[in-house]
Amino acid sequence: MKQNSIIAAAILALGLMAMGMFIKGGIDNFANKDRKVNVKGLAEQEVEADKVTWPIVSKELGNDLPELYNKIGVTQGKIKSFLLRNGIKEAELTVNAPQVIDLNAREYGDRNQPYRYIVTSVITVTSSQVDQVRAIIAKQGDLLKEGVAIVDGGYENPVKYEFVSFKEMKPKMMQEAIENAEKTAQQFAENSHSALNKIVSADQGVFSIDNRDENTPWIKKVRVVTTVTYSLKD
Repeated sequence: MKQNSIIAAAILALGLMAMGMFIKGGIDNFANKDRKVNVKGLAEQEVEADKVTWPIVSKELGNDLPELYNKIGVTQGKIKSFLLRNGIKEAELTVNAPQVIDLNAREYGDRNQPYRYIVTSVITVTSSQVDQVRAIIAKQGDLLKEGVAIVDGGYENPVKYEFVSFKEMKPKMMQEAIENAEKTAQQFAENSHSALNKIVSADQGVFSIDNRDENTPWIKKVRVVTTVTYSLKD
């Protein structure tokens, strides 16, 4: 009987010790469960555009529609010859159908216009040879010697530069952004006399590609911001 009592007491003591450890662990977890830090990580990189779209716009004004179509055809031929002899490939050219505006067909148009029709032609260059196209854009004044006036494409037909290789650099930039977020979180933990624990949550990051500035639209700034939440511990 005495031996059984000793064994029972020992089992009870071990049970109380285990329960105490579980209670302590629960209290520690409860105390630390809301100790988190939410930080943002940034990664930026400047790159050159690897695709350019250049709409070349020309217009003819007059009253004789067939004659205007003939003029537009001649103008298109001169523009295409200019582009091809400067290194643009035939596959990089798209010739859109001419667009005609009949000023007399406008309900509230001015009937005293010296001409009735405006015929607009757009030849679009789409190329990955950005530097080459930029050089040709700088030489487009040569078309004036051939009697071809290129008009500003305006809002509808701007020269557009893009960076289409973005997906290839995405994983590396995400890694850099997360590393920068961790550095910020680490500094916060040190300042709060804590230690950085595991990641609680993280997003995939928000990417943006913008012109570096208005004067160099062919240079792009790729930017990603990611938000990471870490838990803290003593």
